[in-house]
Amino acid sequence: MAHERTAKMFRAHFYRTRFWLPALTVAAFVIIFTSNTVSQTSPQGKASPDPGALNPQKEERDPRFGSAECEMRSKAILKEAKKNYDENLARAREVSELATQLNDVFEKKRSFSSEDAKRLEHVEKLTKRIRNEAGGSGSDTEPDMTDISAKTEETVKRLAEVAEELQKLVEKTPRNVISTAVIDQANRLIVITQHLRSSR
Repeated sequence: MAHERTAKMFRAHFYRTRFWLPALTVAAFVIIFTSNTVSQTSPQGKASPDPGALNPQKEERDPRFGSAECEMRSKAILKEAKKNYDENLARAREVSELATQLNDVFEKKRSFSSEDAKRLEHVEKLTKRIRNEAGGSGSDTEPDMTDISAKTEETVKRLAEVAEELQKLVEKTPRNVISTAVIDQANRLIVITQHLRSSR
């Protein structure tokens, strides 16, 4: 009797569960499948991104940086800059020498010859080059006439003095430096030479 009751309970239980057991199995399968899919697409499962792809605008290092070619180019630039600086120093010294010579000549003869006129022209050209190397131009300032005297001998004397001061300024100025002092001094000297050339 007890055996029959147990069998009936088992059959009743089987009939009740046979409808939701497949649904439970399907639900379990869906959960497992979904968790696998999520784990495959999660950020942790991704490969490490390329640093270059994250920043496409990142500047690439110049492969020539530190190379023998780059070093040679830098040395050539420095050498050229030193050459230009030395040439400008030589111009300033020549201007000062020519101005001194012109002053000595005028003190003796009280006039300039055609050869002296060429020297004045050369002084003007050299001084303009010095001004340009210092970063100046012909339209920087209004002409300063304070060095021009009614007496020619005094103006010639100022020519030598201003030229000597210009030489000292050029010698004190470092390379590749825009010097307003050199530009102003050069402009003063140019005004004097132009005046002397036009008053001959």
